[in-house]
Amino acid sequence: MDILKTLQTLNACHGPSGDEAEVASALEKLAMPFADECRRDAMGNLIFHKKGNGPKIMFAAHMDSIGCMVTHIEKDGFLRFCKVGGLHAGDLSATPVRFKNGVRGVICVQKSADPKDLRLDDLYIDIGAHDAEEAAAMVQVGDTAVYDTAVYRAGDRLISPYMDDRIACVILLMALEQLQQCSNDLYFVFTSQEEVGLRGAKTAAYGIDPDYGIAVDVTGTDDEMGSKHTASSKLGGGAAIKVMDSSVICHPQVVSRLKHLAAERGIPAQMDIIQAGGTDAGAIHTTRIGVLTGGVSVPCRYIHTPQEMVDRGDVEACARLIAAFAEAQI
Repeated sequence: MDILKTLQTLNACHGPSGDEAEVASALEKLAMPFADECRRDAMGNLIFHKKGNGPKIMFAAHMDSIGCMVTHIEKDGFLRFCKVGGLHAGDLSATPVRFKNGVRGVICVQKSADPKDLRLDDLYIDIGAHDAEEAAAMVQVGDTAVYDTAVYRAGDRLISPYMDDRIACVILLMALEQLQQCSNDLYFVFTSQEEVGLRGAKTAAYGIDPDYGIAVDVTGTDDEMGSKHTASSKLGGGAAIKVMDSSVICHPQVVSRLKHLAAERGIPAQMDIIQAGGTDAGAIHTTRIGVLTGGVSVPCRYIHTPQEMVDRGDVEACARLIAAFAEAQI
């Protein structure tokens, strides 16, 4: 699978939290050849089933992204907005965005803002409208916008908006491609509304009722300039096996199994501990009477900014480790 081409396909879709249908349709076309069944639930989760008689394993990667929602149109045609998920004002100045209907614009900082204390209230979107009437003909209050930045490669590093979590969606597709004979009962779930509270994973896990759950997501890194050691993984260190984040303490049995499979199959791996942030594992592990849950993470720099960075080798290692767990007798 061409990772960059697939990322471009997914990022061309409009998919902020709560409006993931375009991303789901693209993923459905890509994954259908490798699954026995496919369905969508009321929350918008896309669920692929690969039938087996062994333990029921749920792999989850969220397909939603953070974004902006228009809250007010100013008289001069500028748009005020609120956040959908984790937007941070300091990351957004001069960021190009696009709306679902194709309208494009740029996030700007009002002149009166204090750069030392920048807030989302200090920002607005300029879509080139001359006044409120023209802007209202282009965009409505309640419409959402997403980053409109490039997908490209820099050496072994891949740079793209919404690596969180489109790169994990790509990884699940790669793992599906790699699967050989497998007796386990597998569910590959592309979840909705993770960025606003792990909502899709909660209902998907309840419906599937898995024996094991593996959340696939990005994770913060300890190799950026001025790192304060709030994360444990590094780009190029391999698949990051989740131990703990703010949403979950992974089950020791799952952590141990993932470590053993990585060593046995020669898959580069490292441990993933982050002091803030969570994944779909947080919703999965407390489902019903509890699920044996772990995570496979992709180290990612600049999470939630318009340009996130991962290492291609780490992506490939994650796909191999997920396929190994899917095939293993557990």
